[in-house]
Amino acid sequence: MNTIEALLGPEAEDLLTHRCTTIPKERLHLPGPDFVDRVVAQSDRSPAVMRSLQTLFDTGRLAGTGYLSILPVDQGVEHSAGASFAPNPIYFDPENIVRLAIEGGCNAVASTLGVLGAVARRYAHRIPFIVKLNHNELLTYPNIHDQTLFAQVEQAFEMGAVAVGATIYFGSEESRRQILEISEAFARAHELGMATVLWAYLRNPAFKHEGTDYHVAADLTGQANHLGVTIEADIVKQKQAENNGGYTALGFGKTHPKVYEALTSDHPIDLVRYQVACCYMGRAGLINSGGPSGQNDLHQAVRTAVINKRAGGMGLISGRKAFQKPMEEGVRLLHAIQDVYLSKDVTIA
Repeated sequence: MNTIEALLGPEAEDLLTHRCTTIPKERLHLPGPDFVDRVVAQSDRSPAVMRSLQTLFDTGRLAGTGYLSILPVDQGVEHSAGASFAPNPIYFDPENIVRLAIEGGCNAVASTLGVLGAVARRYAHRIPFIVKLNHNELLTYPNIHDQTLFAQVEQAFEMGAVAVGATIYFGSEESRRQILEISEAFARAHELGMATVLWAYLRNPAFKHEGTDYHVAADLTGQANHLGVTIEADIVKQKQAENNGGYTALGFGKTHPKVYEALTSDHPIDLVRYQVACCYMGRAGLINSGGPSGQNDLHQAVRTAVINKRAGGMGLISGRKAFQKPMEEGVRLLHAIQDVYLSKDVTIA
């Protein structure tokens, strides 16, 4: 606990002692060792899907806790291979991506069809694979921002993956097509017994308004989460909320004053608590993204993990902070994140 406090620095007391009075923790379906039995078993998920989810929960350093630490590396397509791997060229080789996830104690590794397919026979039985089905590639000129299917659900199943992942850019012109595509893909994945993970991201230039980036607003990201759970995402990946009032600032859609007066506050844990609530009060797990690599990565990763856990989230998915540095440092960073979820002193707010 002392290490966590030291990494949090001046924010330690506020983040570790905050009590959430907006949405009480008693109303949430919280992560735990019995999450599949207690929550998932009430749903329409098949025994095969429950087995796949349990496999995720039973792997890595967080096995048996109900929390998830996932290594995602699809940036070779999303951001270009050069931009992603030039800082540490060993990750041009897919085997090192999987090795980092294993040595880092992760529950799973999420990557492209090509990355995971290249080493499936050696590693698919050693760590759960999450095959990312769609990507936004930046080789088209001029650049466009759209998620395109690069893989089929059946290919993920054949390589032994336990889950599929996909991104929807909610708020974009292409979002309704993406919703249809991914809804169909998730239904097929469930038929085959695989779990589903949705990157429920916002994407619209109008969401940056008068100097504020509402792509990370609690009300807008919360609704993206709600739409994601509606197409039966088992786990929702979302950027951690940093502000609020996207609906009111932009003057569109529908919201309610109680969202801002009673169900949230300005505290980062309360903002993420609203994101959890929009995941059917935690019936679908909320994992927050670790964000880009930069200065003070260890501090930022631990801070994000503390906020997620204390809000009622299910874990963290951290890529660039881990693989854009030497493997030993990446492993230490992943372990620091996992230490937050293993700590009995970091409790639900």
